[in-house]
Amino acid sequence: MRLLMFLSSWLLLSNVTFPAGPREVSMNLSEERNTRKAVDSFNEVFNRHDADTLAELLTEDTVFEDTSPAPNGQRIEGRADVVAFWRRWFARNPDAHFEAEEVIVSGNRAVVRWVYRKPRNGQPWHLRGVDIFTVRDGKVAAKLAYVKG
Repeated sequence: MRLLMFLSSWLLLSNVTFPAGPREVSMNLSEERNTRKAVDSFNEVFNRHDADTLAELLTEDTVFEDTSPAPNGQRIEGRADVVAFWRRWFARNPDAHFEAEEVIVSGNRAVVRWVYRKPRNGQPWHLRGVDIFTVRDGKVAAKLAYVKG
């Protein structure tokens, strides 16, 4: 009996968690598949510089945090304003391409480690960074961007 009481106390104090049941695992995998699909679709459409289709992939209240200006970047809220930002950005950066190096998904969140490539002064140039996505109802609700250096 004392062993049982010890084990019960130990489990409570040590924050040990047990695996979710089959239903929870199934629901989480489904959510993660939906998140991955939304992020992959966003990245594919983004690399085509297709602002109209990109708009279809965003929630009405979507948020985008740009990497500039330093130190915190610009925050843009709402689908119309975010799409307008990307239209201007695509026009200024017609040769820009983002390559996802790694995508980590957990529930409705995804972290994408990327390389941004474009010519600069006629020479190849790149920048590395990370995006943190939040997906809701199969659409991008937030994309927070961070860069190295």
